[in-house]
Amino acid sequence: MAESLMSGLAIVAAVALLAVAGFLVARRFARGQGELGTEAERARFTTLHLATRAAEHLRAGLEAGDTTRAARDLRAMLDCEGLAIAGVEGVLAVDGPDAFRGAAAQAIATRSGPKPQLHRSIVGQGRDAVDAVSAPILRSGVRAGTLVAFARTARPGLVRATGEAARWVSTQLELAELDASRAALAEAEVKALRAQISPHFIYNALTAIASFIHTDPAKARELVVEFADFTRYSFRRHGDFTTVAEELRSVDGYLRLERARFGDRLDVTLQIAPELLATVIPFLSVQPLVENAVRHGLESTERGGRVTITASDAGACALITVEDDGVGIDPDLARDVLAGRAGGEHVGLRNVDTRLRQVYGEDFGLVVETNVGAGTLVTMRVPKSQPLRAGEERLAG
Repeated sequence: MAESLMSGLAIVAAVALLAVAGFLVARRFARGQGELGTEAERARFTTLHLATRAAEHLRAGLEAGDTTRAARDLRAMLDCEGLAIAGVEGVLAVDGPDAFRGAAAQAIATRSGPKPQLHRSIVGQGRDAVDAVSAPILRSGVRAGTLVAFARTARPGLVRATGEAARWVSTQLELAELDASRAALAEAEVKALRAQISPHFIYNALTAIASFIHTDPAKARELVVEFADFTRYSFRRHGDFTTVAEELRSVDGYLRLERARFGDRLDVTLQIAPELLATVIPFLSVQPLVENAVRHGLESTERGGRVTITASDAGACALITVEDDGVGIDPDLARDVLAGRAGGEHVGLRNVDTRLRQVYGEDFGLVVETNVGAGTLVTMRVPKSQPLRAGEERLAG
């Protein structure tokens, strides 16, 4: 009897524990549902999330982008049976049954005008028929492709939504054009830097090498190798980014050639934090600053002078400075240089400043501290966390 009573109590206790556990789980689930927000809030989040993902796949353009993944996200965003993305040459990607590819090509061939167009029963027959809605994708006002959405019955809501989705894709293509233009501009800036390096420096370097051919042939050979290494780095045809170590290696070659001219009149000090050697920076961003210090700061003085190059850790950024104790610059002229109002003077400073702002933002331009007779200190900040483009291209060579 006692044993039966104990068993009964144990069963009751177990049932009670299960009931409490079930209550807690249900309460937690309900609370989690509440944290997700209302159905409308969840729908908005899903739409924005899909749009963000699709944008990443389209930012390289229709031809170079990942239209297959973009079509998948756009289909989910429109909640339709299938979706096709086409360029000017034909269908690029289809998310849905294979039959939709031919139907998309047919819809594109028969569509006209700038507004979304409805194509009834373009796939299948009777109860299996599928409608399509096509909308133009524009780039700078010119048709660059077509978006085609498929549905069992295409209602007015899908027609409007497809039109808006096509406009959104058009915006992504225009942003891709801006990215391409920015990349072309950055390349033009690098070419300008190369052109600036070429005439003045090459003439002086070759003159210095020639002066050693008879008096010190070994020194002349050494300088020829330095010159070859420097020009190979400066005129390489790939990669917008490099590392602090690679850039300083080029700077060292440049300074060796300049010392052949200056002799003991050029003194150089480097203070580089070892942990920053692998930091990614724009290609040809430090060397032009050093050349500016030598050419405009020290070259005109009989005594020569000192150039000090530092790279220090500044939290989220690497801080790189180039300082000379030469003739200095009028502060107003320095401002005009960075604003692009100084013509051909100090073009290296201007180009480096422009490229830093393009890559990292307006807060990352050069800081120039100078005055006539007081030397010049140029500071550049580079984020240790690089932009995506930098991470992808930084060591392309």
